[in-house]
Amino acid sequence: MPGPKVVPVQGDAHMPARVDVVVIGGGIIGVSTALELAERGVSVALCEKGGIGEEQSSRNWGWVRISWRDPREVPLMAEAIRIWQGLDARTGRDTGYKQCGIVFASLDDKYAAKNAEWPDVLSDYQMKSRMIDRSEFSGLYPGMKHDFKSALFTPADGRAEPQKAAPAIAEAARDKGAHILTNCAVRGIETSGGKISGVVTERGSIACSSVVLAGGAWSSLFARNAGIDLPQLKVMNTVIRTKPIEGGPEHTLYGKDFAFRKRQDGGYTIASRYDNIVEIVPDSFRYMLKFLPALKSEWRSLRFRVSGRFLEEGRMAQSWRMDEETPFERCRVLDPKPSDKWTNHALAQLKKDYPVFAKAEIEQRWAGYIDVSPDAVPVISPVEEVPGFFIATGFSGHGFGIGPGAGRLMADLVTGHAPCVDPTAFRLSRFFDGSKIEIISGV
Repeated sequence: MPGPKVVPVQGDAHMPARVDVVVIGGGIIGVSTALELAERGVSVALCEKGGIGEEQSSRNWGWVRISWRDPREVPLMAEAIRIWQGLDARTGRDTGYKQCGIVFASLDDKYAAKNAEWPDVLSDYQMKSRMIDRSEFSGLYPGMKHDFKSALFTPADGRAEPQKAAPAIAEAARDKGAHILTNCAVRGIETSGGKISGVVTERGSIACSSVVLAGGAWSSLFARNAGIDLPQLKVMNTVIRTKPIEGGPEHTLYGKDFAFRKRQDGGYTIASRYDNIVEIVPDSFRYMLKFLPALKSEWRSLRFRVSGRFLEEGRMAQSWRMDEETPFERCRVLDPKPSDKWTNHALAQLKKDYPVFAKAEIEQRWAGYIDVSPDAVPVISPVEEVPGFFIATGFSGHGFGIGPGAGRLMADLVTGHAPCVDPTAFRLSRFFDGSKIEIISGV
């Protein structure tokens, strides 16, 4: 089955000779940054090697949640939720956003204790969240078999449609004057006097004073060619999309064997918390030491695999000249083959436990590569060695929901405005300045 069908965005035919800022990458982080900049009167060109939102930004679960976040992300996620609430009106387009509420089942005593902490955490952000018992859980999911003693219910959490959101934001950015360039890979950055002076694309050069790298799973490779060490790996996750289901639940659920959320068309996105495949590739060895804390913390949910991807990435150019074809032009869209095992198990268990899903039919199945940082917290940061160069990547499976907030913070950093939240936790230098690389609970 092919990847998800994304709302198409037609790229501009004309490429500007000069702008203030070039954004590299047309996922939700890149387009959100472009919109924020354009609304502030900053001239911006967004360059995407393929199509807008065609990689992980359209392949994720579609959750917009503040609960069970890494605490370092919570302030930015609170900002993101405020943005999501007005995003359809702001863009004049449908993103599918709805505050439906998300339930995290207490899978064991440890989960129950962690769940119980969240109402107090979120009260500081005026976000309602509460623990619910078996009876209330059964009211939200009538007829579902379960052995949960309790669960966390956060009404402020919600969902949106990944195939619609990034395109809607990109078109809104263009409405505000941004140039949207698709099938336009950036080959590298140019500097003058040690500062950013432009980029070279496959279609020619664009002069600028700032560059934002929001390349998702490709960011580390791009940065390496520019002489910047950016520790990042990829994790593959697979999801199922079902045909519409009559009478299905409105509230999203994170359970033991499955996770699901309702879609606008009445179908459901279904996934497994165990379906995180880590391909062993050359970068696995390059960044092994920095990722050891993550490995120790998350090994139960990771599935390591040796495949042809090792040789494929081993043969991939790690550096190139500006007049050479790059890996970004050879692969316009990362479209990995889905893994059936864990999603099949999730659907089978869901059918067994929840009668309303008994006749659920698979409409589509796809996979995507998640850009993962060593501490599972994103990099939203200037690059100190190259003034004018900024990076927004490593969102570790949390990028869709937090994307609009990340775009606002990045625009603040680029323009020198007071940041909407403290950016310290997101600095790139934390991986090199002796700071402890720490995994804090989250999913």
